[in-house]
Amino acid sequence: MAAPKKYPDELRERATRMAGEARKDPAGRTGAIRRIAEQLDVHPEALRTWAKRAETDEGLREGTTSADAARIAELERENKELRRANALLTSASAFFAAELARPLR
Repeated sequence: MAAPKKYPDELRERATRMAGEARKDPAGRTGAIRRIAEQLDVHPEALRTWAKRAETDEGLREGTTSADAARIAELERENKELRRANALLTSASAFFAAELARPLR
């Protein structure tokens, strides 16, 4: 189970939107993340991470989007479960093959 979120989703969206708008303005670009983070009482690195993720999701930055990352995680969980089931079936088939190979008394 994931840890509870420290900041509400509305605050994240608002802060990310403000950071995106501030980064577009060349005059206010320097220190925009830190300034906005102080105004909204958010840790600057948290806001920087949110802004990077938003830029990646919008296609403005290279990287794996949030939707792709979620899908990859889902497929990895499914793959792990299938490998576990396959190992169980392999060992069960070996057990039953050994039972069939024994001579009858």
